[in-house]
Amino acid sequence: MGHQVVIFDFSAIRGLWETRVKKSKERQRKEKERLEQSALEKIKQEWNLILECHKKGIPQSKYLKNGFIDINEKNLDTHGKTPQLKKSYALSDGVNKEQNKFIFHLSGEQWTELPDSLKDQIYLKEWHVYNTLIQTIPAYIALFQDLRVLELSKNQINHLPAEIGCLKNLKVLNVSFNNLKSVPPELGDCENLEKLDLSGNMEITELPFELSNLKQLTFVDVSANKFHSIPICVLRMSNLQWLDISSNSLKDLPEDIDRLDELQTLLLQKNKMTYLPRALVNMPKLSLLVVSGDDLVEIPTAICESTTGLKFVSLKDSPVETIVCEDTEEITENEREREQVEKEFMRAYIEDLRERESTPSYTTKVMFSLQL
Repeated sequence: MGHQVVIFDFSAIRGLWETRVKKSKERQRKEKERLEQSALEKIKQEWNLILECHKKGIPQSKYLKNGFIDINEKNLDTHGKTPQLKKSYALSDGVNKEQNKFIFHLSGEQWTELPDSLKDQIYLKEWHVYNTLIQTIPAYIALFQDLRVLELSKNQINHLPAEIGCLKNLKVLNVSFNNLKSVPPELGDCENLEKLDLSGNMEITELPFELSNLKQLTFVDVSANKFHSIPICVLRMSNLQWLDISSNSLKDLPEDIDRLDELQTLLLQKNKMTYLPRALVNMPKLSLLVVSGDDLVEIPTAICESTTGLKFVSLKDSPVETIVCEDTEEITENEREREQVEKEFMRAYIEDLRERESTPSYTTKVMFSLQL
């Protein structure tokens, strides 16, 4: 007996999704207007005003006009705050300032290199550098021993320094959508790393074997690069739960992929695979498998009949438009932009798929025509 095949048009789904969002926002807007005009809303505003005035010691004469509550009077603005409230606000501001002093933010195309003053702030715990023209990360990054988060997405970085291996407390490394062609083996010394995002660099073909040491990694995204196979080091990341290796040049999967027995999400769309190995059935926690391509002609029946709640999604690749352009850099930039849009939409779709309780676990195949 054949398996159930559900066919969708991706562009149609996106259109329905956008229409649903617009309708929801319109309903919320109308409901808000209705509440603002209702008597209940006016009573609520009056009671809130009375409570606030009582808390701040404002006498009735200040908010009553001819015996009625006047919510148009800005009594709260003209009356000073009590010392207790001032103290509360001061404490809140103090906590925010204390937290923010450990976080470094930098963005804007006017930046071509990191500011010199940064090297004196080795107490920082987070770097967030994005949308700049910065090409290199200086070696003095080794001094930032307390660094936990290193977010460097959407810059022009073409290599990572070997000194990055000195960041023993680093938990998150995001160097997506840059110009990396390789990753230093010293990254394997960041033994506490939990999330690694190298997507959208377009040129990475391999990962150093030393990354096998990253036993705490739960999230790896190497999509939109030039991998021909899943790196050996990835197969040795025993705690891996999310692997996105879509938009590469994979022709097959290793037969021992079931070594990743903690893996929950495996994204393989937009590759060149012709079959899926039966070893996928032996992965007890795999709950979402996404593939694509007309070349995929062999799928183990056991995957479609899985009783573990596996959602198997097959996307139909849209025809790639031929771009006539002499500037190779412009073509690469267009590819990056398309990959960014597709990635954001795919993550939104996956999130929606997981939240929909009504989605049957036995759905075996969903085909989309992706046209962005």
